[in-house]
Amino acid sequence: MRIAVDAMGGDFAPKEIVRGAIDAAKKYDCEIVLVGDEAKIRAELGGADTDDLHISIVHAADVIGMDEAPAEAVRSKKDASIVVATRMVKDGECDAVFSAGSTGAAVTAAQLILHRIRGVSRPTIATPMPTPDGVTLMLDSGANVDSKPEHLVQSAVMGSLYAQYVFGVERPRVGLLNIGEEETKGNEQAKETYPLLKTDPNIYFCGNAEGRDVPKGNFDVVVCDGFVGNVVLKFAEGLAKTILGLIREEIRGAGLMAKLGALLLMPTLRHLGKRLDVREYGGAPLLGVNGCCVIGHGSSDAKSIASAIGVTVSYVNGKVLDQIRDALAKEEEETGRV
Repeated sequence: MRIAVDAMGGDFAPKEIVRGAIDAAKKYDCEIVLVGDEAKIRAELGGADTDDLHISIVHAADVIGMDEAPAEAVRSKKDASIVVATRMVKDGECDAVFSAGSTGAAVTAAQLILHRIRGVSRPTIATPMPTPDGVTLMLDSGANVDSKPEHLVQSAVMGSLYAQYVFGVERPRVGLLNIGEEETKGNEQAKETYPLLKTDPNIYFCGNAEGRDVPKGNFDVVVCDGFVGNVVLKFAEGLAKTILGLIREEIRGAGLMAKLGALLLMPTLRHLGKRLDVREYGGAPLLGVNGCCVIGHGSSDAKSIASAIGVTVSYVNGKVLDQIRDALAKEEEETGRV
């Protein structure tokens, strides 16, 4: 398996990207192709023990910045790292592409170069959210700020397949993110989407999911538009960091007995921190395009990058792309919706 990694995408590129790629090459059965400024990548690789690792470099002279208009930048910067890396998947040189750079650029490159799967109107980003028993897959978490009901139905179908073939959930419970459990609750989008999900034969729809249901794990897949999903995602990330920070502050300012108690609880606190750490998941797949594309946080460090590459390996090994193609063809045949 060959994975094209956008080495120049992200707040800490290329240093953290290269470090994470090295860790991933050691941990997972894959070859990493680092795409970007060759001189800078080699400088980061210098001194690292990569003799027994399958890591190569493909030079790309340009980078698409976070502040650039994605569509215009992807079309004009043919030698940008994300464009070159995505094209390698299109040409069959790599099995997947990963980027922690501009989400808009990664989504646009995937749509323009890889194209959408037949029947998909809008690709969607599927983000795993930690729960007591595993994860809740939330989508969309940023690809589309405005979604029609049929887009949310497609998200539900694709998210269910991802949960099944990557996370091993035999019958994923699907929920529609809403402000209440009742079928009549919500805005017009939610009210129109509910009956479509309820009657879709390809998913196990369990009704409306309220915000508190996401971290509780009451649903395996929760669908919403990208505006709401991105807000929920970033709120959850900020809340987790705040809680852990408050615990550390309280321990530091406490008396001797409290500090001794904290010392005894340290293994438990570390385990809690790991379960709440978004770096454990690292990347979110862009579902609905004709190729494997995984997107990471812009602030990703080496640990996040390695985890995201692990997500990418699972996506390819799970043959999720083939499953989505087959399911959407079946969806079109049974419901008449494209």
